[in-house]
Amino acid sequence: MKIKIANSLIGILGLLLIWELLYLFISSPVIPAPLATCVLFFEKIPELIPHTLMSLYRIVVAILVSLLIGIPLGIFIGANQLADKWLSPILYYIYPIPKVAFLPVFMILYGLGDLSKITLVIWIIIFQIILSARDGVKQMDPNWEKIMFSFQARPFMRFKHLLLPAISPHIISGLRIAIGISLASLFFAENYATTYGLGYYIMNAWSVIDYPDMFCGILALAFLGFFLFKLTDLLGKRLIK
Repeated sequence: MKIKIANSLIGILGLLLIWELLYLFISSPVIPAPLATCVLFFEKIPELIPHTLMSLYRIVVAILVSLLIGIPLGIFIGANQLADKWLSPILYYIYPIPKVAFLPVFMILYGLGDLSKITLVIWIIIFQIILSARDGVKQMDPNWEKIMFSFQARPFMRFKHLLLPAISPHIISGLRIAIGISLASLFFAENYATTYGLGYYIMNAWSVIDYPDMFCGILALAFLGFFLFKLTDLLGKRLIK
């Protein structure tokens, strides 16, 4: 536990050192002084909390829906050769498309509220979850499945003791990638038709040329990502023995 805390502190100090060097060498008001900005960040916490909670809500809902849909679909594609033959090529065509371009479509279909933004994030990350689950099933040793059949294991037991342990490392890796992508896509989505969210907060500060306040929003976004990554690590320890 102490080692993990020390590693986190080293990461924060390293980030502050890089920030300080950029501040000294670039010498531009666009990059404010790190220590002064950190002091301002703590003063702005009451103002930042509602924006952070709104962004967290949108990301968590999008990730949960993506997991609930993506994992079963990925398992189905990985376990069924016919489904893999017909559906995998479709995934390969859709996955590389820059899906943020669909935000206007979702805003027309679902309005200007949270639903359109959450739907965009789901549309962006669900393919990562599907492919991660599919690859986990396809890389599983076929002999394990034969052993389960020979013991006449029920479907739930096969899922609990075979499929879930086999796909868990792939799901956790995919989830880490999905978190980074979801933060980037949510930042884009929160620039439109909203008054809450870290994306809105950062761009609003930029529009009034308040760079220290803008960096406070960036720091809040970084801490949000750090929190989600740590949560993913805890989940991985529970699932991956």
